Amino acid sequence: MSFSTVLSASMFGMKVEFVHVEADVSNGLPGFQMVGYLSSEVKEAAERVRTAIRNSGLDFPAKKTVINLAPATMKKRGAAFDLPIAVGILLSLGKLDSAKVRSMLIVGELSLDGKVRKVPGILPILAEARAAGIQTCMVPRVNAAEGALIEGIDVIGVESLEEACGYLSGTLCITPAPYPVQEHAGQPSHGLDYADICGQGAVKRAAEVAVAGGHNLLLVGPPGSGKSMTAQRIPTIFPPMTLEESMEVTKVYSILGLLDSERPLIRERPFRSVHHTSTKAALAGGGKVPVPGEISLAHEGVLFLDELPEFQKNVLEVLRQPLEDHQVRITRSQGNYLFPANFTLVAAMNPCPCGCYPDMNRCTCTPGQIQHYLGKLSQPFLDRMDICVEAPRVEYESLKKGRQEESSAEIRERVCRAREIQNHRYRGTDILTNAMLGVREMEQWCTLGEAGERLMRQAFSRLGLTARTYHKILKVARTIADLEGEAQILEKHLKEAVGYRALDKKYWGR
Repeated sequence: MSFSTVLSASMFGMKVEFVHVEADVSNGLPGFQMVGYLSSEVKEAAERVRTAIRNSGLDFPAKKTVINLAPATMKKRGAAFDLPIAVGILLSLGKLDSAKVRSMLIVGELSLDGKVRKVPGILPILAEARAAGIQTCMVPRVNAAEGALIEGIDVIGVESLEEACGYLSGTLCITPAPYPVQEHAGQPSHGLDYADICGQGAVKRAAEVAVAGGHNLLLVGPPGSGKSMTAQRIPTIFPPMTLEESMEVTKVYSILGLLDSERPLIRERPFRSVHHTSTKAALAGGGKVPVPGEISLAHEGVLFLDELPEFQKNVLEVLRQPLEDHQVRITRSQGNYLFPANFTLVAAMNPCPCGCYPDMNRCTCTPGQIQHYLGKLSQPFLDRMDICVEAPRVEYESLKKGRQEESSAEIRERVCRAREIQNHRYRGTDILTNAMLGVREMEQWCTLGEAGERLMRQAFSRLGLTARTYHKILKVARTIADLEGEAQILEKHLKEAVGYRALDKKYWGR
């Protein structure tokens, strides 16, 4: 048998493409040729594979070897084709059992001594393989626990090319990797708790409302007022992740190779704190072949932007589309790449460069400096912040009053009840939280009484609301009502929701 085909796969953004590795070994002028629209790292596989085969104690005869990676119209990238190329060559030489290879998907990188190295993207690749009806996959042993998260498929982890050949020739038995033991889904284990924050009841209340309804949150206040402490503890009041949510997040981290080899399934909600020097590509993802950025790494969790006005304006504008569509769309000449982006945006900022405005007795900034500082945030960006709350300076009495603060567990209990109400209300739809309501759904679930209509008419005029901010107030009011177990949005719920838009008028004057 001089010709063989081995099934492999490659990642293109979040999309998996199957690749047929065709190998032909025949008599002729000795050489090793690879075709199939290959990137430089795939072309280099020729030397890696040839050396790995020889250093594994296997014979590599001086024959004409041609490797084709089909389909030829799709560019192949990465080093995950090394192992299937080696298997294809050895299969063509008659050293392996073709029946075993025929129903198997193989991925893995080879080192020069024949060891099989870790590759990224195993989880989405095996999920797609199972959907395609593939029964068995051979992967690097270090990726085996990750691959075993996909039920209904046998994951064969190999540490070397020699092991792979032993299994495929029938001389070595390898037990499929078992489903990895995972800890029960819980809250972050790094010891943070809202009981650590003294005072700031209004700020913690705003965080509770934001998490309960999936709303974006902007914290404004002087340095040292607890803005960052509040943001860092927001994951501790989220409901536990479902298995489906965990798998979605784990797939994103798998593509970037960020998973723990022993405990690959991510059970805690991500908290991504982004530095203000970050670029658009770092935030949204990108590159010649786009990969997920910080927005997607915060999927089902929190994206925290501290010192918000210090970010470049064009970087912040990147957030506008993902906040509306809950996905990142990156367009390249070879196609569109979609990455998940269902996250809660939490941002913190000082009210001016020195941080003391509007206390004019302490503020050292000129009106022009304040206007320039606040003007770094565009109105369209501010309109996408559902809740804006002021974090005042903490007084000495708050630090020494000795009263036990409410814990994250107590707040989380109320949040979970509100989320359960929303799950029941929106069952059978694509809506997960109140923040995702569309205009038609709001007409059904955010109806107001006569007093509520009168209040919103006044707020719309006095605060200069746009259609977007008007709808956001209604969504936030719906969440506040859910936290209190009310089926109808009452006037008191609207007043609290309107209060979360007052800072927009106070600082930006619009």
